[in-house]
Amino acid sequence: MTEYDNTNSGALFKNDKKEKESQPDYRGPINVQGVEMELAAWLKTSQKGKKFMSLKIGPKWEPKESAAPQQAPPKDDFDDDIPF
Repeated sequence: MTEYDNTNSGALFKNDKKEKESQPDYRGPINVQGVEMELAAWLKTSQKGKKFMSLKIGPKWEPKESAAPQQAPPKDDFDDDIPF
């Protein structure tokens, strides 16, 4: 079986994690000339009342790494039992 060629194609999925109006209504992967990118879409209405999708393409979205647990401060190499 030959592998599917997804060059210059993509998909949009409903953004179930939308929390703010500025976040896209839909998002998904898109391949542009062999480069994996991210496609975002917002549902909008024109001044004349016609519905449309506003699109934005950008670098592939990577979730932010969760904050690393804080490490204990380094131990002093000094012996606190020295009386001076």
